[in-house]
Amino acid sequence: MPDSTSSRLAGHALVEALVAQGVDTVFGVPGESYLAVLDGFHEHRGQIRFIACRQEGGAAFMADAHARLTGRPGICCVTRGPGATNAAIGVHTAFQDSVPLILLVGQVASDQRDREAFQELDYRHVFGPGTLGMAKWVAEVHDANRLPEYIARAFHVAMQGRPGPVVLALPEDLLTTPTAAPVLPRVEPAEAWPAPGALRDLRTKLLAAKRPFMIVGGHGWTRDSALALQRFAENWQLPVGCAFRYQDTFDNRHPQYAGDVGIAINAALAKRIRDESDLVIAVGMRLGEMTTSGYTLLTPPRPRQVLAHLHPGPEELGRVYTPDIALQASLSCAGKALETLAAPPELPWGEWTASAHGDYEANREHPAVEPLDMAVVIKTIERLAPADTVYTNGAGNYAGWLHRYLRYRGLVLAGKTQLAPTAGSMGYGLPAAVAASLTQPHRWAINLAGDGDFLMNGQELATASAHGANKLISIVVDNATYGTIRMHQEREYPGRVSGTYLANPDFAALARAYGWQAATVARTEDFEPAFAAALEADRPSLLHLKLDPDVSHTRGTLTSIREAALARQSAGG
Repeated sequence: MPDSTSSRLAGHALVEALVAQGVDTVFGVPGESYLAVLDGFHEHRGQIRFIACRQEGGAAFMADAHARLTGRPGICCVTRGPGATNAAIGVHTAFQDSVPLILLVGQVASDQRDREAFQELDYRHVFGPGTLGMAKWVAEVHDANRLPEYIARAFHVAMQGRPGPVVLALPEDLLTTPTAAPVLPRVEPAEAWPAPGALRDLRTKLLAAKRPFMIVGGHGWTRDSALALQRFAENWQLPVGCAFRYQDTFDNRHPQYAGDVGIAINAALAKRIRDESDLVIAVGMRLGEMTTSGYTLLTPPRPRQVLAHLHPGPEELGRVYTPDIALQASLSCAGKALETLAAPPELPWGEWTASAHGDYEANREHPAVEPLDMAVVIKTIERLAPADTVYTNGAGNYAGWLHRYLRYRGLVLAGKTQLAPTAGSMGYGLPAAVAASLTQPHRWAINLAGDGDFLMNGQELATASAHGANKLISIVVDNATYGTIRMHQEREYPGRVSGTYLANPDFAALARAYGWQAATVARTEDFEPAFAAALEADRPSLLHLKLDPDVSHTRGTLTSIREAALARQSAGG
């Protein structure tokens, strides 16, 4: 790397600044607006690699997944206009999921600004910041000598408080300007600890409770903090649920685990939280629509239960729900802070906690389904895959089988094992699995995708092949429909199907065309040998699961949904 007095292109200085921040992998789609940066990747190819993806949405999802696994901002490079707007889905997902991500956008040359030049956009408006926006900070760099300053600030903003995405626009001429500006040191986020008084108040509320419940989630946990959180839960014998798509925050095999608090929540768990609990301790996540079952488990703005809410972002505390106790803390500190609360020798809710775990275990039971039983498929995957496997998915009813039947290992045991968008972004799972395989090649990455979901970013099969993402299995659940929307159609407009039928390719043949191993599975008994063969393969594998279109989700069929809707209409008419 050049010393601080040597002059080089600003595009090269940008790459050096990324290396100084510990970045070793960048995802993107190349563009002529940032050729100087691409040349910088070549110059420093021994320290950093550029993963060329096939569409900017897939690249942004890969950067998001990389951030979830490493705890540092994922980096995505795209060109102006269409490149940036394609990547917007990843920025929005990172914002709603509180994931640190930095999107670097090649911008039109400075002397062409404000003329509606080729592919010109004002990214400060496109990605306008705010609590309902798409990014925490959006800026355009105009001085090559300040470029390292902007990069360092981008890392600060992305990681501080509630993590999230940052967008930097980089004019083409700026990137080719020589600069001697030195890179800045590696940024580490400041850690916030909860106020001691608030912790004492929480202990007082715990001592007064009879049926407490803890919900955990969010981005930014470390293994040490997650272990301390587990000790806090054990010391106080608390039942623990994991927020929507944060099921790996707490070990699902733990005797105090009560289940996932999200879409298609176990009815017994919903009743326990909504009607029976008297204290809810929410740690780490937003109390959003999916985690609260449409804001019904807790009634806004003032819940029936005593509410203690811990979150790294002060703007989130009290935004929807007025908590009795608000604790601001970085998640790297949260578990350690909670662990300091001494529990009494005896607690009155041991049976309450045990029955919560019993309800979770009962919810994993399932009736047999023919000819292909997705519950058996998921349980087979769990049995055969290594314990530290990373599981990814996008959006759709198919994900319900993962949420209900897979027992995610906790952060304490295996690190991140669940990469899934709380923003409900279709097409997330395959790029995330590719990124996981490239980021941590010693671990297996398994993607579960619906047929509609998969083809949103199916072209990233090529990225896996090109860059050696070999410990990767993608399982495509094909029921020839946009299953979630079809389910809602049948519930609201029974029998009136419109826009949800899908004409699908032979997914196995498609995967083979990209150099993947592939197989088609239509019966339960054929899945295990196909999956075992995929684990033995020396290249990525795709399994095409042919599912009866009537099999809608884990709790019913389209026929049963339609019949119930018609019965309601008849009773109402």
